Amino acid sequence: MSSRVTRVDGPIAGWGRVAVDGTQLLGEDLHALTESVTLTRGLGRSYGDSSLPARAGDAVANTTLADRIIRFDPESGLLRAEAGLSLREMNRLFLPRGWFTPVTPGTAFVTLGGMVAADVHGKNHHSALTFGEYVSALRMRVADGSVVDCSPQQHADLFDATIGGMGLTGHILEVELRMRRVPTAWIWQQSERVPNIHVYLERLHATESEWPMSVGWIDCVSRGANMGRGILSMGRWAEPDEAPAGVPGPKGALTLPDVFPSWSINPVTVRAFNFLYYWKHWQPRRTGIVHPGSFFYPLDAVLHWNRIYGSAGMTQYQCVLPKAAGADAPVRFLELLSRLGGASFLCVIKDCADQGRGLLSFPMPGVTIAVDVGITAGTQALVNELNAFVIDHGGRVYLAKDQFTRAEDFKKMEPRLERFQQVRAKWDPELRIRSAQSVRLFGDPPE
Repeated sequence: MSSRVTRVDGPIAGWGRVAVDGTQLLGEDLHALTESVTLTRGLGRSYGDSSLPARAGDAVANTTLADRIIRFDPESGLLRAEAGLSLREMNRLFLPRGWFTPVTPGTAFVTLGGMVAADVHGKNHHSALTFGEYVSALRMRVADGSVVDCSPQQHADLFDATIGGMGLTGHILEVELRMRRVPTAWIWQQSERVPNIHVYLERLHATESEWPMSVGWIDCVSRGANMGRGILSMGRWAEPDEAPAGVPGPKGALTLPDVFPSWSINPVTVRAFNFLYYWKHWQPRRTGIVHPGSFFYPLDAVLHWNRIYGSAGMTQYQCVLPKAAGADAPVRFLELLSRLGGASFLCVIKDCADQGRGLLSFPMPGVTIAVDVGITAGTQALVNELNAFVIDHGGRVYLAKDQFTRAEDFKKMEPRLERFQQVRAKWDPELRIRSAQSVRLFGDPPE
């Protein structure tokens, strides 16, 4: 294992493109990289400030060169790998062999360590819960410099706080998880065009027992009888007698140039996109085989698609509204979003099932809504208004997407926060491991 470390000085940004100056340390030896830094980051796909240094100019460890597979049991599917292994590489290696990650987010450009830190969820949360449910052990460097193995049986408090803990409990070095065997490498999909949000939600709930994976795009610009019209997609792994011979080849991708002005996303372009995207699904229902990349990662087909928002950047507001808030809570949320002018070309709604074991894991039984928003002078006020609605209805926001929630609002959303802070203080009493997000939300000292 090489101990060579490369320093990369310059702006560090999340997917939202809001950057701070700093230094990234890259190398194959993650143990050496994490000896003197306060934060670890992977491929930078969290939207906000969770993987940005707490103070401008600080160094962070980048895990992406520490990507070795340590061992894999082809009988049980038990995989152990370094935290920098990307999901894209996992899919390339394991899907042709009949194995797939049990839970995948909407992009393959994430690392194992990032999937643990965010406790990612996917289109199958209603049937499979979050990624953390399949993690059996972690190896970490904690704040005092020691390397600790944790699991549900060993240092369970650290294990639970690390799943969904946004990298604040220690540097994740290795991850052990149970992969899932799949019958083929193809997806059998059914998609439906639905006329409004009421029908969308009705179909989403009615089909979840039949389909293990479901997700949908909705038009959050149209109002009246068309409000929330959209396309609901459901899927399962295809059986051998349904699928084409062989495995699907890699999907091609376009690269979006960095030439878009910040006004590219505006009410006119959003309305036009939503109209065209809705009606391109001209059949009421489609059924058939699709490429797994098209089903799980449609936006990965356009590299750097976040550039369309221009240099001002973007954020994604994602919340979950619990079932207890009532069946019409998502409808009222969309009405509020529309009144506030927060509508976007990308608005996704999924079902969520039970809460995971992670102390700050995002999902809860209910409906999650995610909407991309270009950053403007009014973004903070928009997030404040949406958060007030979410607090009133007992929901919460997803930390992997957040960069505008105020500390006082997050505290109202998250009854588990006190327990998380207790565990974190036990393992890191001086708060050595911190991020720009932990400074903003948890009151960590920036220095």
